[in-house]
Parts: sequence; structure tokens; C-alpha cells
Amino acid sequence: MKVLYLDTKSKKKIILSETEIASLPKKLVLAYTIQYKDSVQDIKDLLEKNKIHVVSVSQVLGCTQLNTKHPVLLIGSGLFHAKNLYLQCPEIYVLEGRKVIKIPRSEIESVAKKRKTALLKYLHAENVGILVTTKPGQENLKLAKRLKKKIQSQGKNVYLFLSNNIDVSQFENFAIDCFVNTACLGLFNDNTKIINYAQIPKN
Repeated sequence: MKVLYLDTKSKKKIILSETEIASLPKKLVLAYTIQYKDSVQDIKDLLEKNKIHVVSVSQVLGCTQLNTKHPVLLIGSGLFHAKNLYLQCPEIYVLEGRKVIKIPRSEIESVAKKRKTALLKYLHAENVGILVTTKPGQENLKLAKRLKKKIQSQGKNVYLFLSNNIDVSQFENFAIDCFVNTACLGLFNDNTKIINYAQIPKN
């Protein structure tokens, strides 16, 4: 079965008031989801008009590795993409509609604790699953095969799970202690057994 991927655009008009702009840092990275691509240049121009230095502009996906020392302003809906950026920048602001929302430090620290818990589960795991998606742009089968050999060398039992749509609700059907994720990094937020591949020890 062929799958057709189509970009969708938000019809929601983004209005950024002077009050909201004043709440932003004077230097930032501007990020956006594909739905807001047509609004990015206008927002960038408005920020720079108000003496905010936009270091760079980046489209983000659930699997984006942004990693920046600058605060990030994300144009998007909901917190799915924002959560992926929590540990990749010092501060994150979300622009949705007319409001700028600063993500509380407590939420970012909560994600950091969750990552630490996932690492401990991996270190103590006997049976490890490696998650691989077949979706274009997210498929990392070659990486998964390399990881399998590496993890096996640590004395663990390793199994590959290959799927177009990874359903975390099915994890309990398998005797797996920890899942190493090579697909969308956002999966990490959906199950406490998941650790993203970049977080596993190199040795």
C-alpha cells in the first residue's frame, strides 16, 4: 500500500503584541512546525523590528536535534514538539496564536529525571528491544543493526522491532525491559521503558 504524505498549513492568524514580545529574550533561535511555515518570515521581521536578534530559523520535527546555547521561540500548536526541545536549549518559549508561553523550569527538570530513569532501566536491562520505523526521514535500520551488535557485546539479549506505526500500548505484550528508540525522538515521552539511542552509553 502506498502512503501519500501531505503538508498542511494552519489558517490560524498569529498576532504578536508588544507586551508578548517584551517577555522574550533579546537573542533567540526561531523554530516552527511545518503548519506555520508561511508565518515565519513575518514573525522574524517583527522580532527584529523590536530589536530581538534572531540567531537562526529552523523547522522542527519530532525527531529534530536542535541543540543550541540560545533560548528557543517555537511557533506551533501543543507541546509535542516543545517537549523534544526541552533538553536541547537553556529556555523555551511557545508562540501559539496570540500568546507566548514560557515552559516552566520544573517541566524541563521533570523530563531530565525521566531520562535518568530510562538510562537506569537500560543499564539494568537483560532484554532490550530496538525500535525502528519505516517512515521516510525517520528510518534508521542500519543504525539499529549497529546498535544491536554493540548492545549484544554488553551481554544483553537484543531484538529489533520494525514497524511503520509504533504503538507503545503493545509494549506490555513483550518481555522487554527497555526499548532503545531510533525513530521519532518524541516517543521517549510516551513510555517509561523508552530511551533514545543518543542517550545510551558509548562504551
